[in-house]
Amino acid sequence: LYFSAQEGILVFYHIKELQYEMKICADISQPICSLVFSPDYTSLLLVTDQGTVYSYKPAHSGEAVKLLDTSSSCFLAADFLTPGNNYCVSVTISGEVQVWSLEDGTFLSKLNLGTEVHV
Repeated sequence: LYFSAQEGILVFYHIKELQYEMKICADISQPICSLVFSPDYTSLLLVTDQGTVYSYKPAHSGEAVKLLDTSSSCFLAADFLTPGNNYCVSVTISGEVQVWSLEDGTFLSKLNLGTEVHV
């Protein structure tokens, strides 16, 4: 079970029967508003309410890597663009849908929906 706290800490709980172990996986120092697993469960997107997206790979147990920062565009949400784990799609409050490369955070494309978006 992965869990995020308001302080920006990603925590993993390994639960077996009536016992559990807790491990702090990453501290990104920004409130995490959502966690999204890739379709093959090899990557986890950590989305902050400040418009920053981090990638965490549970099998590698490393630090979370900042992929992109959309803080200047009223960022609302992000998810993997399937199939695969190579691209991310994000949306802004103003209705701009953006596609990003998860390899290096490169902005690839955008589409303006022409309407305000709410979650």
